Amino acid sequence: MGAPEIGEDPLDRTRFPVRDWELAETWYGTEDLGVTETLFTVGNGYLGMRGTPEEGRLAHAHGTFVNGFHETWQIRHAEEAFGFARTGQTIVNAPDTTTIKLYVDDEPLLLAVADLEHYERSLDFAAGVLRRSLVWRTPSGKRIRVDSRRMTSLEHRHLAVMTFELTMLEGNAPIAISSQLLNRQDGLDEYRTRPVRPAEGAASAGHPGFDPRRAAAFSERVLVPQSHWGGERRIVLSYRCANSGMTLAVGVDHGIDTANEYEELTHAEEDLAKKIYRVRARAGVPIRITKVAAYHTSRSVPTRELVDRCRRTLDRVREDGVESCFVAQREVLDRYWADSDVVIEGQPALQQAVRWNLFQLAQASLRVEQGGIAAKGVSGTGYEGHYFWDSEVYVLPFLSYTSPWVARGALRFRYGQLPAARRRAREMAQAGALFPWRTISGEEASAYYAAGTAQYHINADIAFAMARYVGATGDEDFMLREGVEILVETARMWADLGFWLRHRDGDRFHIHGVTGPDEYTTVVNNNLFTNVMARHNLRQAAYWCTRVEREWPEKHARLVNVLELDPEEVQEWSRCADGMHIPYDEALKVHPQDQHFLEREVWDLAATPAGKRPLMLHYHPLVIYRFQVLKQADVVAALFLQGDEFSQEQKRADFEYYDPITTGDSTLSAVVQSIIAAEVGYADLALGYFRAGLFVDLADLHGNAADGVHVASTGGVWTALVYGFGGLRDYRGTLSFDPRLPRGWSGLEFPLQYRGSRVRVRVEPDRLVLTVVEGGPVPVVVRGERCVAEPGAPCEIPLPDQGPVIERRLGSMPLVGSGDEHEMVYTAGVPDPNRRRRTTNGNGHGGGDAPGGGDAAR
Repeated sequence: MGAPEIGEDPLDRTRFPVRDWELAETWYGTEDLGVTETLFTVGNGYLGMRGTPEEGRLAHAHGTFVNGFHETWQIRHAEEAFGFARTGQTIVNAPDTTTIKLYVDDEPLLLAVADLEHYERSLDFAAGVLRRSLVWRTPSGKRIRVDSRRMTSLEHRHLAVMTFELTMLEGNAPIAISSQLLNRQDGLDEYRTRPVRPAEGAASAGHPGFDPRRAAAFSERVLVPQSHWGGERRIVLSYRCANSGMTLAVGVDHGIDTANEYEELTHAEEDLAKKIYRVRARAGVPIRITKVAAYHTSRSVPTRELVDRCRRTLDRVREDGVESCFVAQREVLDRYWADSDVVIEGQPALQQAVRWNLFQLAQASLRVEQGGIAAKGVSGTGYEGHYFWDSEVYVLPFLSYTSPWVARGALRFRYGQLPAARRRAREMAQAGALFPWRTISGEEASAYYAAGTAQYHINADIAFAMARYVGATGDEDFMLREGVEILVETARMWADLGFWLRHRDGDRFHIHGVTGPDEYTTVVNNNLFTNVMARHNLRQAAYWCTRVEREWPEKHARLVNVLELDPEEVQEWSRCADGMHIPYDEALKVHPQDQHFLEREVWDLAATPAGKRPLMLHYHPLVIYRFQVLKQADVVAALFLQGDEFSQEQKRADFEYYDPITTGDSTLSAVVQSIIAAEVGYADLALGYFRAGLFVDLADLHGNAADGVHVASTGGVWTALVYGFGGLRDYRGTLSFDPRLPRGWSGLEFPLQYRGSRVRVRVEPDRLVLTVVEGGPVPVVVRGERCVAEPGAPCEIPLPDQGPVIERRLGSMPLVGSGDEHEMVYTAGVPDPNRRRRTTNGNGHGGGDAPGGGDAAR
């Protein structure tokens, strides 16, 4: 309901100062431990470590995660039915190697109670390192400086590197350093009993603490010990997941460099291994500890082989030296930022936040290597570590234009899940393949089918991501070897799922009983987003099958043989696409979100108490389903993803109708709303929504950043900048620009990789400049004018303006225009047995401000 009022800069800059290339914390706080643990996570896409303190205490949720490493469990439905998801999947908290405890004069360093003369923690986006520096005055009055570094390697995906340096500043003291490898998933915490399990008192639905976005805990042991070993420098633990059978080994090497006298001890048992250094520390004589950890996992390989892999990984670091890992990290990120950095001139606070978001994309994706990109990356347990449509729609476009090899790997991951998708389609009585709504292994893990499995649009989202990737890269080899097979099987599903109905003006292809992106409206007929995206999927399948037959007959022969492809199928897909029913209301001049959406009562969001948001935590789904109210942009997302299928007038009318009834309860909404607001002319709304997406995690706007980074939102930040303000569009193989630079911004600059060339795009208030940095010419269209950026000859296009600007503010009810005549008269209300329902006013909406008037939406 309008962009949230978060202010231009919602962060406390006395604690988190504005710095171009890092997020720094200058004083320690305990009130938001979960959020800061997420914000200071380090990861590489394969391995992630939350930003918990080296000492282990205090912490909201310790977490070390390996992409795809999960446990399974039986989903118990209160009432069973055929085809319900049977097996749940939850990411496992891998053994923790971050803990390095410090004792001075036998007194432990605990940040929550320590007398800290100096404290600073920083996540360096350019170096890819988490640093912490502090000066501690011990209870006996001695002073010690402690500096640490932590990183997960982007060069060596299985590797994490930590250093811990200490110097007594005043006085000599006996020091003990206990570096640990701890199974926190199952092992007893040193200071508490086992973590509380659901059966032991966890909150349930309708009670305080209930949040379906969080992962469930396990009531049984997850990691079954297989081996443990400790030597002079190395300790190793290995495990097998009790149900999924996945295996894991963790090996840790230690080193010490000091002129002080010391002794070292090693201890290893099933759930805990330690390397202990006892040092007689002298003032001014430093102590440097290095800790290198290797993680290897598998779906089936025995742990003894994984232990050998850990040894080889650690041996390489021992030969090359720990500092070589930090050098290599900087080199990888130098390349990443050259291809990804988006520069906003004159906006330092926004610039810092943008780079934090872009860095999270690197941490979530760069080393997935044909794995999936989870909704939380490797930063937390939110959504149980599952992969959704988030990756294909919000992350892969970014990767396709900046790190195309990573996008290719993520698409190949979906290809690897195709057999499971075929099985799921059979189970759902459909032809072709049906990809799971949420998954880790490839099997459907959504227990609530209405807002899960019914979101069939996942098929079309994957097809969309493939089309955008191939359009950006020209990688026809991927399409020929794997992509076309996905297109064929997803198109078969759509052709089988839909059916034909005769209308006055001809037959129309309908798709019933599905759920679109908006999870506040489920199991509907002709969801606009689904139909529009399915149409694109069908057309892509028909196009590529026809093209393969014409240009690569031997490849086509294989398709016919392996997939039993019938030429009549291809023709049918084209007919289904051309005949797709796209709901449109002639009276209101808007696209209904689904066939019956406009028949519902409007939810009065302006009258909804703040304490009742988000709605899903306070109202039964059936209550929400009866209203016109959106969790996330649905029609508006279609307007962006398939924008060439809608006129500018339609986009504006749809945006004005749906924006006031979109709650913003989903982090996926703000960035899409920003893009369409910018395109149609609501410049202030566009910037407001951009800020809302930009600070989703940094300012914890949704109250659940503690569960991990909202990776899709970070991808959406890039999309809002490049597509929204930069005006990029890439429909039907043509790269075009129609910029919408916000007022007050002096310049926006970003790189793109396009079909083998590297291009820099610069938007200024009065011009757009495209410069080829590497590769051949790049043809583009700028506001209808064709130009070609040549190497050494930038393409410069004058801009008389930054598009239309609508000064009017949206009201609290859908805007349908003054005096419009239509058959329906809406009421608006808030479900509350103690509240009188609002009556309609003369404009057909609930009492209060007329549509488009007043400040209620703000």
